[in-house]
Amino acid sequence: MLIVNLDTLTLGAEADFSVLEQFGTYKSYDLTSPEQTLDRVKDADIILTNKVVLDSTLLAQLPNLKLIVVTATGTNIVDVEYATQRGIPVKNAAGYSTLSVAQHTLTMALTLLSQMPYYDAYAKQGEWSKSACFTHLAKGRRDIDGLAWGIIGFGSIGQRVATLASSFGAQVSYTSTSGKNTNQPYPHCDLDSLLAQSDIISIHAPLTPATKGLIDASKLRLLRDEAILINVGRGGIVDESAVATQLQSGARFSYACDVLEIEPMRKDHAFLDSAIQDRLLLTPHIAYAYRNSLKTLVQMSIDNVVNFIKSGK
Repeated sequence: MLIVNLDTLTLGAEADFSVLEQFGTYKSYDLTSPEQTLDRVKDADIILTNKVVLDSTLLAQLPNLKLIVVTATGTNIVDVEYATQRGIPVKNAAGYSTLSVAQHTLTMALTLLSQMPYYDAYAKQGEWSKSACFTHLAKGRRDIDGLAWGIIGFGSIGQRVATLASSFGAQVSYTSTSGKNTNQPYPHCDLDSLLAQSDIISIHAPLTPATKGLIDASKLRLLRDEAILINVGRGGIVDESAVATQLQSGARFSYACDVLEIEPMRKDHAFLDSAIQDRLLLTPHIAYAYRNSLKTLVQMSIDNVVNFIKSGK
């Protein structure tokens, strides 16, 4: 039994899959490029992948393959339809990151509402020590209490964010990107209404044909002054170029995101414009990767392999 793990670096340096050595030959790679993939998996019985694409062209060249384990929730990197036709199960790790993504969302909102980076820099750069006043009341410092928080995508993460936001006194509403999740204890509204009436909007939807480019230039123009738009769903849901253009033109919303359409970030990305940094908060796709979530993800992925080996399904 050959078990190949293609990109363990995406799960952090502490990710330990060594228990899989008990069940066959286990080979692990930090990262795998498209050019390296076939050579590394051509004899594999089981493949674990986080971001390495396994399309039908590749899968057709893997006669021994019996199981694909995606070390993430989304399975869009795998041609699931083709794998199913071949009788190859595709297992994922659903729900492991709900708490960490919700926490990251709240952290982004709090950071922008408090303007914490500005005040931290003010103190550390020595400006506070030069002041005649004990305090420095300049930017930001808005309360969540009483603000309208709109949620786009109301699965487990969106619902957790609703609970956290409500506990701070925010008035939560949501829109379902699938159009099916409308029986919730919060007001449901259409997307345009949600964007126009919310002070904070957080995105927790998957990337699908329906959500691709969902927030474009026309939708951004619906945002209130001082609104905060947070994308922790998927890159591609928000038109990044439109965000940059409107911020460069003086729009008064702020944008926080943990995901980009192309990752890693392009060296010439419009978000690197120094003129708009005070309206941006960027993190490098880390919301899923808080300590407890990563432990859960690794264990769920290991269990998917071990359960398949023991049960044959």
